[in-house]
Amino acid sequence: MDLIQLEGLLDNTSFLVLLFTLLVYWLGALFPRALFQNLGTLGMALANLTLAALLGARWLEGGYFPISNLYESLFFLAWGLTAAHLIAEQMSRSPWVGVFTAPVVLGISAFAALVLPEDMQKSAPLVPALKSNWLMMHVSVMMISYAALMVGALLAIAFLIVSRGQTAELRGSSVGTGGFRSGAPSQPLSFNAETPGNSAGAVAVLEKPQTLTLTPERLSLADTLDNISYRVIGLGFPLLTIGLISGAVWANEAWGSYWSWDPKETWALITWLVFAAYLHARITKGWQGRKPALLAASGFAVIWVCYLGVNLLGKGLHSYGWFF
Repeated sequence: MDLIQLEGLLDNTSFLVLLFTLLVYWLGALFPRALFQNLGTLGMALANLTLAALLGARWLEGGYFPISNLYESLFFLAWGLTAAHLIAEQMSRSPWVGVFTAPVVLGISAFAALVLPEDMQKSAPLVPALKSNWLMMHVSVMMISYAALMVGALLAIAFLIVSRGQTAELRGSSVGTGGFRSGAPSQPLSFNAETPGNSAGAVAVLEKPQTLTLTPERLSLADTLDNISYRVIGLGFPLLTIGLISGAVWANEAWGSYWSWDPKETWALITWLVFAAYLHARITKGWQGRKPALLAASGFAVIWVCYLGVNLLGKGLHSYGWFF
């Protein structure tokens, strides 16, 4: 079996494993059982290994780090998402992480394998500008940061869904073990509460709550999703910062300018600002609950515009030039 056939086999295998994993996580959400969570974790770990093997085969075939075109970068992103998922799931011990991350990873793999034209899936020699050690340094760090930030944003979206139309009592910063008090609060407090300069144990009170409080089960789940979302975004943001700095150095080496306001560069900066605002609001302003979660959820869309939108629809130094 040559490398091209091996890539096709690994491509199909990863898709089937991810489809199985998605079904397991969704069944686990409907019928909570430890067996479903264990199978889901196993499936995601197997998908991670399969995607790593696919990228390794691609590396051997092309002779360069496999992240130079859209097909390769999509599978690298899928691999990064599975890795970030495993980290988040290990921290949270909750099967709900996979309920939201598995369909995204499956969708990325399906798009790369089934939607992209065949000529975009083939390995091709690197253009002169990409023949640099910065290819591995800059692009891989950016993609891993995207993966971590996407998982954090997905968990923020999950938090918004779990807490929709409800209220709960908030406390302190999510840096600790939890962002909410367990049990039903005597005075319902809003997820929308903004508590500038709060200290540990500080709360914000709504005099006339409009909705019911969360049940203890949903409160615990919301607490977990909010906390892990914050931690994973805190992991991805420094990587994004390093990726932007390394990209500026590479741009200066290749084009003689650190920053040219290329569409990709502009949206990468917007992505950085969105998540910087999120972390600033949580660390400095003490925001909890739905307000920062909405900011993180918007970051999910911004990442996709930065990563895929400007590459396919816009023009610039980073454009893949598929549609135009």
